Amino acid sequence: MTGERPYWRVRHRAVTGSTNKDALGGMPGDVFTADHQTAGRGRLDHRWLSPPGENLMMSAVIDVAGASPEEVATLPLVVGLAVSMAIESLISPHRPKAGEAVGTDRPCEVRIKWPNDVLVDGRKVSGILCERNGDRVIAGVGVNVNQTAFDPEIAARATSLRIVCRQMPIGNVRDAVLEHLADALAQWRTGGFRSVWPDISARDFLKGRSIAVRRTDDDMSPVAGLCGGIRPDGALDVGGEPIFAGEAHVTGIRA
Repeated sequence: MTGERPYWRVRHRAVTGSTNKDALGGMPGDVFTADHQTAGRGRLDHRWLSPPGENLMMSAVIDVAGASPEEVATLPLVVGLAVSMAIESLISPHRPKAGEAVGTDRPCEVRIKWPNDVLVDGRKVSGILCERNGDRVIAGVGVNVNQTAFDPEIAARATSLRIVCRQMPIGNVRDAVLEHLADALAQWRTGGFRSVWPDISARDFLKGRSIAVRRTDDDMSPVAGLCGGIRPDGALDVGGEPIFAGEAHVTGIRA
């Protein structure tokens, strides 16, 4: 690998089954997007449902030749950092609280939830699915951009850029994500995960909260405890124990 910034080549379809599947035949630097996915999915085979034309659905092909398996495993967090920084650049840094007059501002918090989500004000706005394909990783990114209605089972946990800020062109969101992804990947290639970890740690949503994690690696036993945050190797510290793969849920307020 080199520290060179990739040159993104966007390939768009109006309708596709899955942009991650489209990307299987791509070369490093190719980006596959669609207005609508008929078979979209997230991590752990969760369904990714999106109304046509309302959200960003894209998959970028990343060269990981020469990277260790441990470094490749950190890519969902690196992509999450790029997405969070893109969102920070797009939404207003301050906005009025509900019911308050315009001009009464408060911070809008963009956070990374280990291992693969981005939240705004505690609600999910983006999910990431990284899949290895030989010397490449296909990084699937979904961002809720202009969606305002969600299925009842996720409505309390989901949000969109339109809800927290304003309606915006999906192409602008795509370009911002790709710009920040190029920078984050260049830094990761040159300095490894530890070089981007401080920025990720500063946006860590789970740190200091009581959480439960369902492991998804060889050790399937659940673990619970106070979250010490994302470690410099990409694992999540839960009660002093490193968890390298799993699905985390908040069970208590921040300590």
